[in-house]
Amino acid sequence: MFADFMTRAVMQGIPLLYGSTGEILTEKSGHLNLGIPGIMYGGAMSGFIGAFIYENNTTDFRGWKAMLITVGFSILGSLLMGLIYCFLTVTLRANQNVAGLALTTFGVGFGNFFGGSLVRLSGSENASLRMIKTSEVFKRKPPIEWLPPVLSYGFFTYFAIIVAIVMAFVLRRTRIGLHLRAVGENPATADAAGINVNRYKYVATCVGSIIAGLGGLYYVMDYLEGSWSNDAFGDRGWLAIALVIFAIWRPLIAVFGSILFGGLCICHLYVSEISFIPKLSLAAQELIKMTPYVVTIIILILISLRRKRETQPPAHLGLPYFREER
Repeated sequence: MFADFMTRAVMQGIPLLYGSTGEILTEKSGHLNLGIPGIMYGGAMSGFIGAFIYENNTTDFRGWKAMLITVGFSILGSLLMGLIYCFLTVTLRANQNVAGLALTTFGVGFGNFFGGSLVRLSGSENASLRMIKTSEVFKRKPPIEWLPPVLSYGFFTYFAIIVAIVMAFVLRRTRIGLHLRAVGENPATADAAGINVNRYKYVATCVGSIIAGLGGLYYVMDYLEGSWSNDAFGDRGWLAIALVIFAIWRPLIAVFGSILFGGLCICHLYVSEISFIPKLSLAAQELIKMTPYVVTIIILILISLRRKRETQPPAHLGLPYFREER
C-alpha cells in the first residue's frame, strides 16, 4: 500500500511542482501571477489540441512527432498567455492581482470551450475524449530493470525535478539570477545599475508561464492517461501557488513540498484502509483535502513571525514599477 501511495503522491505532486517552479521564477522578478491556474489549464488544452490534430490527421503515427507537436502546442499556448499578462502588467502597469485573476478565468474558459468543441468534432457520445497513443509516449518509463516501481515514472516527471534543480542553480549561482533577484527586490536600483528591468520581467514571466503550462500538460497526458474532460483539473493551479509560499520561494524545497502536497491530496483514499481507522465520511474526506492549504497558512504565519529576510518574498512583489519615479 505504501509503494502505491508514494507513486500516486509523486504523480499528483508533479503538476504542482511545474506550476510552483514557474511561479517562483515569475515572483523573483517582482510579479505575482495569479493567472497560473488558467495558464496550466490553457497549456494542457493547447497540448491536447496538438495531439488531437496529429492523431486524427496521420496514418503513420510516430512517437517523437507526437511529442514535439504536443509539447510545442502547449508551449505556444502558455507563452501567449504569459505575453498577455506581461503586456497588461509590465507595459500597461495594470493591477497584477486583477490581471492574474482575469487570465485564470480566460484560461479555464479557453480550455472548456475547445474541450467541448473537440468532443463534438470527434463524434464522441461521452463528455470526455482520450488521446491514447500520445499518452503512451508520455508515460514511457526508462528502460532500467533494477529501478523499483516507486522510482519509475514517465520522463516528464524527471524533467520537472531537473527544471527545479537548474532553476535553483541559476537563481543562486549565476549573474542572470542575481540580476533577476535585484529586479524583484528593488527595480529602481537595478535600473540605475544598467539592468533592463522590463526585459527581465518579460522573460521571467513568459518562461515561468511555459513551465507552468507543461504542468497542466503532464496532468492530462500522464496522470489522466491522455483523457480530457472539462473542469477535471480541479484546484491544482491554486495549490501550485500555495506551494510557492510553502517552499519559501526556493525551487529545491518545492520538489519535496510537491510530493507532500500530492500525498495530502490523496491520503483520504488510503486512511480508511488502515485497519484501526473507521471509514471516513464525505465531510471528513473534504476536511483532509484542505490540509495543504492549512499547512500553507501555518508556514506563512511562521515565516512572518521569524521575519528573516531569506524567508520573505521579493520586496517589490506585486508592485508596478514606474521608471519616471526613480
